[in-house]
Amino acid sequence: MPTTANKRHTPTSKTPSGSLAPTEKSQSNANSPVKSKELSSEEKKPSSLLPTIDFRDTFPPSSREALLKAAEKLPPARRQAIRAGQIDQAEFRKDVMSMHANYRECGPSSFTPTGISVEEIDALQDFPDYSELSGVPLPKSYEEFKIETALPRPYRPFRWVYHQTMSLTRLEPDWWLELENTYCSRIQERKSLFAKHGKDVLQYLPGSELACKELMEICLQFLCARYPQYFSLRYSHGEGYVFHNGLLKNETIIKNMHPLNVLLENVPEDFAVMLRNPDDGFYYLRAGLLCSSLGWNVSTKIGMQLKKIHEPIPDYKEKMEFSMDRYFAKLATTRPIQRGSWGLEIDSPLFMPPGDPHEVLRLQQNPKLALDRVNLRVDWQTLRRLPLSGAIIFNFKALFTPITEFRDEAYIPTLCLKVLKEGKENIMRYKNTWHVEHVAIPALERWADEQVKEGKVEKDWKVETLAQSPWFPGWEEKWRGRQGFGPESSFNDSDDGGGGGPRLRPS
Repeated sequence: MPTTANKRHTPTSKTPSGSLAPTEKSQSNANSPVKSKELSSEEKKPSSLLPTIDFRDTFPPSSREALLKAAEKLPPARRQAIRAGQIDQAEFRKDVMSMHANYRECGPSSFTPTGISVEEIDALQDFPDYSELSGVPLPKSYEEFKIETALPRPYRPFRWVYHQTMSLTRLEPDWWLELENTYCSRIQERKSLFAKHGKDVLQYLPGSELACKELMEICLQFLCARYPQYFSLRYSHGEGYVFHNGLLKNETIIKNMHPLNVLLENVPEDFAVMLRNPDDGFYYLRAGLLCSSLGWNVSTKIGMQLKKIHEPIPDYKEKMEFSMDRYFAKLATTRPIQRGSWGLEIDSPLFMPPGDPHEVLRLQQNPKLALDRVNLRVDWQTLRRLPLSGAIIFNFKALFTPITEFRDEAYIPTLCLKVLKEGKENIMRYKNTWHVEHVAIPALERWADEQVKEGKVEKDWKVETLAQSPWFPGWEEKWRGRQGFGPESSFNDSDDGGGGGPRLRPS
C-alpha cells in the first residue's frame, strides 16, 4: 500500500513553484560571477517590528531621461510631443493615472508612474526602441541556435544554507526568453490549456491595456533580435504590424489580437503584470498569462496585492513582506533580475489547478514509483519594470529534468541531499518533495558516494552554495555537447551576468 503523508511533509500547494516567492539564502562568495541580493539588518527584522511605510509618495525612477534619448530618433512632428527635461512634480502627482484607467481614455497630460504622459506614449507609437527606453540592451543574435537540438541551460538552483530571501541576481539580457526543442509542442499545449481553462490561465483587468501592449512588444522585439533566423516583424499600411513565426510557419496580425493572446500564440513563458495603485502605492496583479502554475491560477490571484498573493509562503510576512513591497516600489527599469525556484515532481505537470487529479500523487509515497519518473522542476523567473507603463512584469518558465541527470553533475547530488534532509521544516513541507523522497534520496546517496570515490567531490567537502550557482562545474561542456556545439562555440558571449566568466570549483 502507498505510504501516506507524514507530519513534516503534509502536502500543500496553494502557491508552489511559479510564484514570486522567496528562495533560499545564498552564501556570500567572492568568486560568484553574479551576487545575490542580501537583506539589510532592518529588512531581516520581523515585519511586526518594522515601521509601517506609506508608499503613496514613492514612485519608481523616472523614465524621462531615456525618453528624451529615444525621442531623438522620432520624426520632427512626433518629437514635438515629447516634453523637454523633467516634469513639474506637483503636476505629475496630480495627474498620475488610476490603476483602473485605460490609457487610451485618459487625457493627453495624464501620467504613468514613470513620468511619461499619454501624449508622449502616443507620439512613440507602436514598437518604439525599448532597449533605449528601458536601458536593457537587446540580446545578441544567437546564430548557432537550432531549435531541433536546443536545450535549456541546466539550472540547478540548490542553495545551502537554506533560508528565505529574495535571492536575486542580475538578469542576463541575452537569456531573458530562452527557447528549447519543445517550443512547438509547448505552444500547442498552452493553447489547449487556454481553450480548456479560459480565464484561469489568461485574464486582464481594466487599466492593464498599456502594460500588456508594452510587454508584448518587448517580447517580440527580443525574439526577432535573438533568433532572427526564425522570427521577424514587418509593417504594412493595410495590416499594420505583422509578426512572422518561422517555427510555427504562421503570421500574427498584431492589431487583431489582444497582446496576451499574441504571447500565448508565440512565447512559451508565463507573465504576471503588476500595476502600482496610486491610492496606496502598493502593487496588484492586474493581468496574467499563466499556464505553468501548480495549485493556483490566474483566477485565484487576479486583483490581489503582492503580499496577499504570497500569504501561503512560509515566513513571507515575517521576513519578506516589507522588503518585497519596498523593492517593488523602487525597482528601476535598468535593473531587471532573475532567480529560480525548484521542486521534485512525478512526471512533468505543467499546469495543476486546485483539485487537479495529479494532486493525488502528492499525498502518498508510491512504493512502485520508478526513479525515471522523478523530475526536477525549475521555475526560472525574471522580474523587470516596463519603462512606459511602470508595470512590473514577473515572468517564468517551467523546466523539467530527470533527476538521473544529477549522477554526473559534480556536487549536485550532495547539495540536493543536504536540502532534502536538513531543510527547514516549514519550507520543506511547503516545497512538498516528500512524495518522491523515498525514491530520490537513496539514489542521490548512491551518486554522492560515487562522486567522492571518482574524485569529482572532495571527501570532506563542506556543503555550500556552489560558486557556479545556479549551475555546476562542467555544466557548459555537458550542455554544449548535448546540442552538438563545438568546443569553440560562442553560445554565450554576454558579459552581463553569470553565463560567461570563470568557473571556480568550490573548496
